[in-house]
Amino acid sequence: MNAPDTPREFIAAIDQGTTSSRCIVFDRDGRIVAVDQKEHRQIFPRPGWVEHDATEIWRNVQEVTAGALAKSGITSDEVKAIGITNQRETTLLWEKATGRPVHNALVWQDTRTDQLCRELGRDTGQERFRRATGLPLASYFSGPKVRWLLDNVPGLRERAERGEILFGTMDSWVIWNLTGGPDGGQHVTDVTNASRTMLMNLHTMEWDREILAAMDVPAAVLPRIGSSAEIYGTAADGPLAGTPVASALGDQQAALFGQTCYAVGEGKSTYGTGTFLLMNTGEQPVSSYHGLLTTVGYRIGGQRPVYALEGAIAVTGALVQWMRDQMGLISTAAEIETLALSVEDNGGAYFVPAFSGLFAPYWRSDARGVIAGLTRYVTKAHLARAVLEATAWQTREIVDAMRKDSGTGLTALKVDGGMTANNLLMQNIADFLDVPVVRPMVSETTCLGAAYAAGLATGFWAGTEELRANWRRAAEWTPRMDPALRDREYRQWLKAVQRTMGWLDEES
Repeated sequence: MNAPDTPREFIAAIDQGTTSSRCIVFDRDGRIVAVDQKEHRQIFPRPGWVEHDATEIWRNVQEVTAGALAKSGITSDEVKAIGITNQRETTLLWEKATGRPVHNALVWQDTRTDQLCRELGRDTGQERFRRATGLPLASYFSGPKVRWLLDNVPGLRERAERGEILFGTMDSWVIWNLTGGPDGGQHVTDVTNASRTMLMNLHTMEWDREILAAMDVPAAVLPRIGSSAEIYGTAADGPLAGTPVASALGDQQAALFGQTCYAVGEGKSTYGTGTFLLMNTGEQPVSSYHGLLTTVGYRIGGQRPVYALEGAIAVTGALVQWMRDQMGLISTAAEIETLALSVEDNGGAYFVPAFSGLFAPYWRSDARGVIAGLTRYVTKAHLARAVLEATAWQTREIVDAMRKDSGTGLTALKVDGGMTANNLLMQNIADFLDVPVVRPMVSETTCLGAAYAAGLATGFWAGTEELRANWRRAAEWTPRMDPALRDREYRQWLKAVQRTMGWLDEES
């Protein structure tokens, strides 16, 4: 409790995510004071295409920001800074003069640039830009999406070259609108989001001119690259008018920061629509030879950037949504655990959800989802169990790859995100990895990381040691699976993964 004469001071974090936007207000101890959230539409024009309406998203951001303040009774002068975190790689082009998007945003899951990526790979294939960017050439990243829009929206390339069009990932879109939009809005991104475009050089922290030329993306559309924690501008109007906008981190890097993984070898996994496991590798980028991404973890002000290895799984929470929305096998996401617990095992069924191809460690855009091992014995309860096990096995594959690349094995896994409420899933992960799984008291570490970075930029917190002191353990799961059973089930899982590959051919 605050003493009566102690001023109330807070940090607000806006999380523009894949399925919803939300605002969370934190106090000095990193505890949640208020939260408001609103989902937006998922638009599927064709198989493999995924879009968002950016105007709808900005409207939702405004609503949840006002909603969080209203719920808590906090006034704008009590909020000392705003932090931004966002779904990464999702790509938007909009008119500088009006703020009107020229097309729906292309979501990170969208695979329409598959053929373009093959063309860009030429003789070198996926490795063409990896030395400079740390990324394989894949439809996941923003650069090819920008190129697709410039090639496919009539007249857009000419307007872009004249400087009339702005490109941004969703952090740039939110910050530009927050700080005034067409009336002086700041066109900026941070190093973590820029490192996911495939257009930034990891070593110089600047847009790479050679890659821009190869990708045929005009420099005129690009935002300024800033650090993850600095004052970009102030909110122009709305409930937080006059408040500094002081951080931006891609959602997974924000979770790494919020989980206080500030030392080399510390890692976290965020379980949401997709799942992302990041491990801090320090001030030198570590090249991956086992299907992981080299990315920027964070950069605080003028300090040296901190790098990370990342393993990305395209479909985890989205598979539960699919069971609910497309299949109708459950009516709420929480039901999946109850259904799965009604049977003792998966009944021999394995579900590999390669809906958008396979991400780490395979990077196979020709893969599609498979349920293997079906017999008449299998019920929807067994499938529910296979759905949860899919997330755990995919985590195991990434942890194995990280150990090979870094020479460091995880001693424990810090977890966060909506799926951590599923106790059976958390136990599965502990069993399949054979390490403890630890959930913090504040599981919304994506927003917390954005708040922490904004607080550091404005002096609200003194340094990272103060942030470490805020971290508290809420729950822990320890492995209890028989090693022989673990090995046997893993072999079966890997066999099922092989069945997904080569489903699409060049013609499809």
